[in-house]
Amino acid sequence: MSVPVNRPRKLLLVVDAPSLLHRNHHARAHTRLMDRSGRPAWALHGMLRQIIEAIERFAPDAVIFGLDDRAASERADFYPAYKAGRAEKDAALVGQLERTGAFLDALGLATLTPPGLEADDVSASAATWARDNGWNCVIVTSDRDAFAHISDHTQVLRLINGGIDGSPLLNPARLLTMYGIAAEHYLAFAALRGDPSDNLPGVSGIGEKTAAVLLTQAGSMETVWADIDHNEGRTLAATLDAWATETGGRRTGATVVRRLAAPGARERYDFNVRIMSGRDDLDLGLTPDVPGTPGLLPLDLGRVNTVVGYLGVESTTTLAVRVLSTNPASASIR
Repeated sequence: MSVPVNRPRKLLLVVDAPSLLHRNHHARAHTRLMDRSGRPAWALHGMLRQIIEAIERFAPDAVIFGLDDRAASERADFYPAYKAGRAEKDAALVGQLERTGAFLDALGLATLTPPGLEADDVSASAATWARDNGWNCVIVTSDRDAFAHISDHTQVLRLINGGIDGSPLLNPARLLTMYGIAAEHYLAFAALRGDPSDNLPGVSGIGEKTAAVLLTQAGSMETVWADIDHNEGRTLAATLDAWATETGGRRTGATVVRRLAAPGARERYDFNVRIMSGRDDLDLGLTPDVPGTPGLLPLDLGRVNTVVGYLGVESTTTLAVRVLSTNPASASIR
């Protein structure tokens, strides 16, 4: 969908809610904050506070929160060892994860818990929705899986220890600086490298540096596999060795080809791509042309005051009323 050149692009803010809840649970557990019902609320409060700050910074036109389906997982059904080895979640965190959807819905913000899927699938679908509808998109997460969605219209605010203001806003240029790869190659890069946090080994012998050089010099993994299949990798090896000669590095073309041609290498790569790929065709339920529907800003003043007030932190309620119930100003992200 094309956008008239004289019309600023609207902005969709996408929140990886479980990612933020996990970070805030560990960062704020010492506060032991309870809501007015006496239930643990420090992770909920921390996530909400950060999102209010993000809304104040970016002035989005709509906000959607992605949630994980905690009852089923298509990825775990396909790969039972998916995310195996992670520590069992604290009961206080589990309770807050389970209440998040209802809390945000009551506030008037849009949430999506896709059956059998995860928040990252919501992020992938939101990036696609923004592209197709002529919007820009910012994904807020601490998970680098979202880097696969970076494009000219989608950026990722990766939350680290500095909070909203101290976290990097990643676009294609910054991703290239960080990893030495174009944004459209990040999924292939991740599949080659693997992801220990999800219990996904990479292709044996292909680390981050080799993966980046491989994708930059070869152009795509489709080209790589085609050369290995039909030319025994000769062109690939020559390309990598020529690059090494130009940069003063060690010639490793034959070694890289041998590792990629090893039994199971391509199967491991394809397997990782399947697990890591976010679903980008989910119905987000966003109706930006219908005022007052969930996810659109500003929110109802009474709802903001009541729902945020239930957390029992007066300063956060005051901030939420000011930021969430007033019309967003234009922001530089547009």
